[in-house]
Amino acid sequence: MAKIVRLDPLGKKTAIATHTNLLSVLLENNLEVAQECGGRGICATCHVHIKEGEDSVSPMTRREQRTLGVITSCRMNSRLACQAKVIGEGVVVELPAGMYISSNDDVEDLIGRRAQEDILHPLSGQVLVEEGKLITRSMINQLQTTQTQVSEFLSQSEAV
Repeated sequence: MAKIVRLDPLGKKTAIATHTNLLSVLLENNLEVAQECGGRGICATCHVHIKEGEDSVSPMTRREQRTLGVITSCRMNSRLACQAKVIGEGVVVELPAGMYISSNDDVEDLIGRRAQEDILHPLSGQVLVEEGKLITRSMINQLQTTQTQVSEFLSQSEAV
């Protein structure tokens, strides 16, 4: 049986099958989600907040708790969309402010512009460029370091 999930602040409602993860809802609504770890729950690029219906999503796993424990924008109602499965009605997902950048090409296109929203680190959720600030070439150097950190983190996690 399908469950209805609402995305705030977009106000969109989507019907999904029971036990489908919230990442599917985001992708179905054409929201670009970096998915650095491929949905394994070890990066924070699909981080969302459960605004309503926390009891209507699957319990948090230890891996998800560990991942959420290192991101700076984590709240009590934070979840990883790839790990949280809808099991009941009344789920309202709030999309956190900010944008995760996953490649140098994404940044290249933005150089010289002002950030429309905070640009976030894919592992820590740390703000790399604040909303309204100019995006510079030095951001690319910082992103290359970030991509190396992501690759190292993922290879360490696979070894565990």
